[in-house]
Amino acid sequence: MARFNFISVNDHRLFYREAGDPKNPAILLLHGFPSSSHMFRDLIPLLAENYHVIAPDLPGFGFTEVRSAPPFKFGFDNLAEVVAAFTDAVGLSRHAIYVFDYGAPVGFRLALARPKQVTAIISQNGNAYEEGLSEGWNPIQTYWREPSDAHRAALRAFLTLEATKWQYVHGVADESAVAPESYTLDAALLARPGNDEIQLDLFLDYASNVALYPAFQDYFRRERPPLHAIWGRNDPFFLPAGAEAFAKDNPKAEIRLLDTGHFALETHSAEIAARMKDFLGRCVTAAAA
Repeated sequence: MARFNFISVNDHRLFYREAGDPKNPAILLLHGFPSSSHMFRDLIPLLAENYHVIAPDLPGFGFTEVRSAPPFKFGFDNLAEVVAAFTDAVGLSRHAIYVFDYGAPVGFRLALARPKQVTAIISQNGNAYEEGLSEGWNPIQTYWREPSDAHRAALRAFLTLEATKWQYVHGVADESAVAPESYTLDAALLARPGNDEIQLDLFLDYASNVALYPAFQDYFRRERPPLHAIWGRNDPFFLPAGAEAFAKDNPKAEIRLLDTGHFALETHSAEIAARMKDFLGRCVTAAAA
């Protein structure tokens, strides 16, 4: 059974979900936009028998409360700094990472800074290659090139309930398999006063992630972490080519494309959990034995 906790990290009050025996190998689950650790609600109990599973809400998302002073600058370097401090605070010295969407550049920064801490990587639609970016990024890339008020305002369309629901159901064979509380909760949290500006700041700073792609790729080549990419092939933002590209830099990377969309856990949590347990059982558990 999952436990729901808060912990003080860098003067933030971070919310996180936790399950499993702390004596077991650990997995850090990192969510993306526009979600929170709630996206792992079905995955966590499937892993908890064999693993110690922890899923924080990143600052600006979910139930995490961001400090008011000094003001927190929302950018991916700072999100990664908070996550690193969080792992220290909860005593995660070695763990696998499951990275999705925004969780990928956060998790990959952690791996760059602390390569011995990260035992394995599961990338679920978590990109590190330019060939993985679809045309869905065009409006955001326009904002990178010219960060005008008009281009910023255009991106508010991504913050509506309709856009959030679309991210969940696009590319899914049966929309009735997607629980409405998922996108409804995300949209409600996005609608909190001031949260729109946080999300627009992160859209702008996503350019820093693309700039780091060569460093992430060098890490994959140099450290060769056990890596399993499990992607929804119908993701409107991160193309299957992004999953397949991992094998260029890590020839032993395992690639699996699923017939679903961006939020693959909504429809394929059982299959993803089974593949994770098989993969981690071969690399992490065996290595620790």
